[in-house]
Amino acid sequence: MVEDISGQIRKFSSGATRDTERGKLDLEGFLSPAVLQAFAEYMNKHRVNSDGTLRDSDNWQKLFGEKHYDVCMKSLTRHFMDLWMYHRGEEPRETVDDALAGIFFNTMAYWFKLLKERKEKKV
Repeated sequence: MVEDISGQIRKFSSGATRDTERGKLDLEGFLSPAVLQAFAEYMNKHRVNSDGTLRDSDNWQKLFGEKHYDVCMKSLTRHFMDLWMYHRGEEPRETVDDALAGIFFNTMAYWFKLLKERKEKKV
């Protein structure tokens, strides 16, 4: 049994107390471990460069030069087309899992730079 005392503290039947979860992000609820695992597997599979060398897992966070947003958008669009083809019952160039992971990656890379630029403007 958990009792909410004073609207700020939870008191458990064991006597333990914790702050309420009010106002806190519920990352466990918002994220799917199955999706994140599949995405990590996609990213790991694509760590190998065409010359056989292995790039660091966070290499993408170095960004893609002056045309970063364009690079992300062009790649995201290709992956979206594959997902759309799959959705319409047509033959995509890649698997639906790779299409979804590619969309997720390019969205994250695009957003990462956007957030980074906003943070730098505040400093």
